[in-house]
Amino acid sequence: MIGADAIVKCLEAEDVQYVFGYPGVAICPFYNSILDSDIQTILIRTEQNAAHAASGLARVSGTVGVCAVTSGPGATNLITGIATAFADSIPLVCITGQVNSELLGSDVFQEADITGAAESFVKYSYLVKDAAEIPRIFKEAFHLANTGRKGPVLIDVPIDVQNAPIAKFKYPEEVNMRTYKPTVKGNMAQIKKVAKELSRAKRPLICAGGGVLLSQAEKALRHFSEKYQIPVVSTMMGIGAMPTKDPLYFGMVGNNGKPFANRAMNDSDLLLMVGARVADRAVNQPDVITENKVLVHIDVDPAEIGKNVGPAIPLVGDARHIFEDLETEEFSCDTAAWIKTLTNYRETMQPIRRPNASYVDPAAFITKLSEAMEEDAVYVADVGQNQIWSCGYHIVKQGRFLTSGGMGTMGYSIPAAMGAKLAAPKRQVVAVCGDGSFQMSMMELATMRQFGVAVKIIVLKNNYLGMVREYQHYTYKDNYSVVDLSGSPDLEKLASAYDLRFMRLENMAGADETIRSFLEKDESVLLECLIDPMDLVK
Repeated sequence: MIGADAIVKCLEAEDVQYVFGYPGVAICPFYNSILDSDIQTILIRTEQNAAHAASGLARVSGTVGVCAVTSGPGATNLITGIATAFADSIPLVCITGQVNSELLGSDVFQEADITGAAESFVKYSYLVKDAAEIPRIFKEAFHLANTGRKGPVLIDVPIDVQNAPIAKFKYPEEVNMRTYKPTVKGNMAQIKKVAKELSRAKRPLICAGGGVLLSQAEKALRHFSEKYQIPVVSTMMGIGAMPTKDPLYFGMVGNNGKPFANRAMNDSDLLLMVGARVADRAVNQPDVITENKVLVHIDVDPAEIGKNVGPAIPLVGDARHIFEDLETEEFSCDTAAWIKTLTNYRETMQPIRRPNASYVDPAAFITKLSEAMEEDAVYVADVGQNQIWSCGYHIVKQGRFLTSGGMGTMGYSIPAAMGAKLAAPKRQVVAVCGDGSFQMSMMELATMRQFGVAVKIIVLKNNYLGMVREYQHYTYKDNYSVVDLSGSPDLEKLASAYDLRFMRLENMAGADETIRSFLEKDESVLLECLIDPMDLVK
């Protein structure tokens, strides 16, 4: 056995089914060894998308996504995908090939200090120097990636280490890292304080972040909310923690959130921030959420608590465990008047849109699409105006809503949707992007075709980088700069080139029939929706 064989054995021990990647000489020993495994390799068309695809798989399956690329530009291309996963706490193991150990630091062909370059965007990184250490390193990497605050772990493996013989392979049964002991159970004294404050509160509110989904705490949150009649709002990454039409859910908060959700945050007298970083997109004025209220910040990462705003009650731990422990305390909440007030806000503070009837109204279209999608469907939003429309008008039933929140990486939706579909082949998966973000990952149509990944793609086409154009509209009084997407491909011809069924919707007149046809079969479809170039997200 050589080092490359050992890497494959480690992945098998972790029940890895797919590796997304792009080969090169420095990673060839690994890709040669994996031929003898049942693990399926997926050749993506650019390295960044290997991490995005692994992210989509990880988020839907609850397991660790794996990608593997070569050294130099292969590794540096991967960094944006790693950073995207890091910002949203997605568990990945990213394997990079590296030049021969004795040549490190010599600036030889395709050498890049990837562990140094990616330092800001990984939970931990390894440069493997001894093939005998591979089993321990991989065991630790998977444990690190998928425990505590989850995130990407990088393993850089020089080609000589991949080719080095190993006398005996033994995969560790457990991990014992002296300096890594994440807190899962919340401190019971703090939990009792929270229960006491809840019993006093007249206007309690839960703000669910992405950590609720990462800890698989959706059921615990929903049960807790329903039992005590505590209303819920969410951050962008927390969309889907509650079904959109649940009477206790009051929408997404933040700059592009619902006005009534933000009003709920401001008016609450006790705010439970759960699995949220309190970052600028969700809370652009952190001091506001501490005024005239008790702030409880619950997060598995102690570094996040108090980073942006000081809570009255900090509580470190896994969201699912904390909700379960809170229910062991005896308390009750009288929230009938509060819920009535919030319901009135929701009914009277809905944003008013005035769409151009000559085009597709993205808000109405996304709502119709959502209603027609299957109960457990996966909706993957890209970045730009399409993301904000998706956040505001997609209806989550019992499925998932995926997007790039922390980093806001354009081009995320198609590769992430591929990973999601491979993780759950029987579920309906739809990627929604703009014509700008589509062109950042349209090369993955080849991957979809090659591996038979049936992802449905919607392109909201307005011939602009819409979000930037909108910013320039407000900030620079319509003085537009470098946002015109003239020269974009004919999507019908592009679809034909990749053997994709193509559809076009020019206005809302035929929306219902188009959506029905778009969704009716489990096959890849490219649907182009023509959007008013001057439409705004509000």
